[in-house]
Amino acid sequence: MSSVQLSGVHRSYGKTRVLEDVSFTAPEGQVVALLGPSGSGKSTILRLIAGLEPLDAGEVSIGGERVSAAGVNVPTEARRVGMVFQDYSLFPHLTAGANVAFGLDKLGRAERDEASVRWLDRVGLKHRAHAYPHELSGGEQQRVALARALAPSPRAILLDEPFSGLDAVLRAELRDTTLATLAEARTTTLFVTHDAEDALQAADRLVILKAGRVLQEAAPRDAYDRPASLDAAAALGPVNVHEGLVTDGAISTPFGPVVASTLPNGAKAIAAVRAEALTLTPGAGARVLAVRPHGAHDLVRFEAGGVTWRALVPARAALGDTVSVAIQPAGAFAFSA
Repeated sequence: MSSVQLSGVHRSYGKTRVLEDVSFTAPEGQVVALLGPSGSGKSTILRLIAGLEPLDAGEVSIGGERVSAAGVNVPTEARRVGMVFQDYSLFPHLTAGANVAFGLDKLGRAERDEASVRWLDRVGLKHRAHAYPHELSGGEQQRVALARALAPSPRAILLDEPFSGLDAVLRAELRDTTLATLAEARTTTLFVTHDAEDALQAADRLVILKAGRVLQEAAPRDAYDRPASLDAAAALGPVNVHEGLVTDGAISTPFGPVVASTLPNGAKAIAAVRAEALTLTPGAGARVLAVRPHGAHDLVRFEAGGVTWRALVPARAALGDTVSVAIQPAGAFAFSA
């Protein structure tokens, strides 16, 4: 296993800037999530690491070896990285076992077959070794693709939207299986996702991206509790936003003050409050406009003073109720406007 490092990476397609001064490190043996909306440059980063396309400036290093830089472009096959694409890209004419064995051409036939079965067993698919891709479910195909990528003992694994297109139950099951396999193999992993839940639950570190720039690189808990910007906060779940002036170290909102101790009094500022950081109790101050089930909680829209916010709370409120609103400080942030 090896660390993966990007330093000052730029990439453009024609006049369109896709990545701008991107720098971060995926430590050895850890899982790093690249989180951001479509068009933020996540998949381009994987392609640059894999050597599938060149960068315009900056450096990519794997295990301390520069593989992409000015005048340096180590061929893809020499980088020793495994990649699992969003569509899995299994060879349709090969069985699951033969797909996994494909990258083990330096081994003898018997050793290839033995290693293939061993890796399929690690992802729970030993019994499907002789099945062809069209005979496998989407989740099974993903696990075969993961086994194929891990079998040659790569220095790093790159996963492009590995859990997309699956139902919620299978998604969680596959995420757990994938994480267990990667943890056992102790392989440095980078995976692309636009889903905050996947990123928070699967990653050791997050790299939050928007419009080709890194907004924040941090451990999941740090990124959630101490977002570097409004966009970084919003990347990890719905936030309510209110603009105002800092007065006596706080921003006043219709639902209570938000501490802004790091900003000077009189400064224009933005208060951002996570939906789950709000508590609603029977009382006065706000009127419930809509209630939508959200698993064990409700997503509640409520209004006061012409401002509408959302709260993710235990299922208690009803349409038309009047409620008192409390802001939990741990989920409330202040940023300069």
